[in-house]
Amino acid sequence: MATWSNLNFQNANSPLMEQLIMFHDHTMMIILIITISVSYMMFTIMMNKFNDRMMLESQTIELVWTILPAIMLIFIALPSLKILYMLEETAKPNITIKTIGHQWYWSYEYSDFKKIEFDSYMKPSNDLNSNELRLLETDNSVVIPNNNKVRMLMTSSDVIHSWTIPSLGIKVDASPGRINQGNLISNRPGLFYGQCSEICGANHSFMPIMLESINMKSFISWIKNY
Repeated sequence: MATWSNLNFQNANSPLMEQLIMFHDHTMMIILIITISVSYMMFTIMMNKFNDRMMLESQTIELVWTILPAIMLIFIALPSLKILYMLEETAKPNITIKTIGHQWYWSYEYSDFKKIEFDSYMKPSNDLNSNELRLLETDNSVVIPNNNKVRMLMTSSDVIHSWTIPSLGIKVDASPGRINQGNLISNRPGLFYGQCSEICGANHSFMPIMLESINMKSFISWIKNY
């Protein structure tokens, strides 16, 4: 989960998020190279008081800084397309969970094994225990088995919402009248938090998401005892 001291992404808990972080670092290195190069050229021009004709009117330099950005765009586009296809890949999921956004809470439906439906509301601050997180805890959490492919179906009953868990690398819009889908795989057990990432009204900031990743044996036991 994010803390006040975090300046980077949350620790990845899915293969997709690992790829997104690698792509971010890859792109930031390219941006850093561009920033240093352009700053150096601007500093050189300023020091020469705009009298350096080799810098201002050189056809070679014009050719170089036309071709280099095109090459850099290729190095950015190819890995980004790969990740986009990975994000959309939903073949052969082990479990499907339907998520419905409301103003301002989430509803979840499991129907692969038996019909399980529940609503998930944010816990009021007065009901929190000492080890629970304000504005992130919910009365009912989404439960999934770790190391299993899960397909999330998203829709909404009123306005557009967005179901987002940063550490799992998933962000899918829940739109009224249509069903969107995303996939996630949790690498390790634990509690993972997210929030609605689409401005959906006055209480937009009060509809958090809490996901619990457990092993398959515990998940089957949870299904049986629900």
